[in-house]
Amino acid sequence: MAATPERASATPRRKAGRHRGEGQWAAGHFTPLNGNEQTKKDDDGLNVRTRIETIYAHRGFDSIDGADLRGRMRWWGLYTQRKPGIDGGKTAILEPEELDDEYFMMRVRVDGGRLTTEQLRVVGEISEEFARGTADITDRQNIQYHWIRIEDVPEIWRRLEGVGLSTTEACGDTPRVIIGSPVAGIAEDEIIDGTSAIDEIHRRYIGSKEFSNLPRKFKTAVSGSPVLDVVHEINDIAFVGVRHPEHGPGFDLWVGGGLSTNPKIGVRLGAWVPLEEVPDVWAGVASIFRDYGYRRLRTRARLKFLVADWGPAKFRQVLEDEYLRRPLIDGPAPEQPVQRWRDHVGVHRQQDGRYYVGFAPRVGRVDGTTLTKIANLAEAHGSGRLTTTVEQKMIVLDVTEDQVESLVAGLEALDLQVKPSPFRRGTMACTGIEFCKLAIVETKGRGSSLIDELERRLPEFDEPITINLNGCPNACARIQVADIGLKGQLVMDDNGRQVEGYQVHLGGALGLEPGFGRKVRGLKVTAAELPDYVERLLRRFQEEREDGERFATWAARAEEEALT
Repeated sequence: MAATPERASATPRRKAGRHRGEGQWAAGHFTPLNGNEQTKKDDDGLNVRTRIETIYAHRGFDSIDGADLRGRMRWWGLYTQRKPGIDGGKTAILEPEELDDEYFMMRVRVDGGRLTTEQLRVVGEISEEFARGTADITDRQNIQYHWIRIEDVPEIWRRLEGVGLSTTEACGDTPRVIIGSPVAGIAEDEIIDGTSAIDEIHRRYIGSKEFSNLPRKFKTAVSGSPVLDVVHEINDIAFVGVRHPEHGPGFDLWVGGGLSTNPKIGVRLGAWVPLEEVPDVWAGVASIFRDYGYRRLRTRARLKFLVADWGPAKFRQVLEDEYLRRPLIDGPAPEQPVQRWRDHVGVHRQQDGRYYVGFAPRVGRVDGTTLTKIANLAEAHGSGRLTTTVEQKMIVLDVTEDQVESLVAGLEALDLQVKPSPFRRGTMACTGIEFCKLAIVETKGRGSSLIDELERRLPEFDEPITINLNGCPNACARIQVADIGLKGQLVMDDNGRQVEGYQVHLGGALGLEPGFGRKVRGLKVTAAELPDYVERLLRRFQEEREDGERFATWAARAEEEALT
């Protein structure tokens, strides 16, 4: 008998409960739980290349499907850049289409940081012809263009791929560029050369649909250098060179590092991995992320959250039992490095008796003409190879002793310093509001001017110091692990006006004593006040430090009044 209206009202239909899973495929949760997951299910991001080449490059920006424009095109290294003239106060309130310019940022993968002079020359030529001269060196060893038109993308790909470079999976929910020691295979103190492992991972898995739909980005580091030169502590997976007492040189396995708004230092699994097994172990960890990674909330979709929930013992057990089908060998932790700098700047002897020469641009900001000149200069001094570093620096390799002095003079004539001040050497900046749609404040120009001010005001300062400027909370410039980390935000000045400024993090570090910077309650500084603040802070450090004390150690123990 049909229910009366009164009876229906008295026994309302029970609402469907909220999905309690995290969207883990291994738990059978294949239904997309957010728009990004639906977009990836609708079509693999790698497939967008065909549409770019056959449709969008011919019909122009307005022909691009929205899901491709703000999603799948990232699988080929393309993000729309910020429309000029939009201030930081509007970043969080405008719709994506209001922030989008009709130009793209394009990221070129430089796996292991390795470039030939021919490749660098092509990168420079593309910059000049298609990117209005832009070509920044990123802190993940990539090269980043701006002002790219969709009509020019196929030709840029043709030229890059003609010299063995690509933009494949340079962005997106994919295995990003594999960072590696920029002096792999040549450094006198190297424990093990990881180059072959990087190449094999790239050959097997980059551009493969096996890992083209991950919950979020997946960052990899491989280095056999004892100076720990690939910020392994903040990668999703890292292979760190160690010497096993029985098995010899190999790699210590780390997982679950990352920064952004919820930073975590990676954890050791206590496993020693021989060089030839690195690609298989890498694929095992990437598979765990693919299958068990959280896909419900984008804010919890990085591997670090799964590792934090499981712990290293369970993570290793799942890796061994379900993916490798064998146990891993227990191994030692890496030794702490003696060096304070990990960027390889300066002149250093190689294993073969030749030299490598590391130099510092300003906050990674270079241009196509300069890159072409660097390639020509390297070749003129007998080198055919260069590398980029995770500190936004570059290195010329394989220079004979009689050519070093001339090369250094040529680089410094281009304002590429081989013996930079601590401020030039230690200041890093993300893209900032100039091009980034997430940014709130300017970074590159401000970082460059800050270097000039500090060199003028503190000419005798000679301590290693890292100053990292970020345009938003996402920490692309690693603010939490800098001596002085500056997170861009809008702040109030003395006149009650809202202006560009920074929240300050102090005493972060990687390597010697990894940890996140200290935040002093209410400590913010306007952009205009920034040089005065940093000068005051560093003078107090010089006055109060104990013999040999690092800035990070002093900042951790200093009274709050000394830090403001």
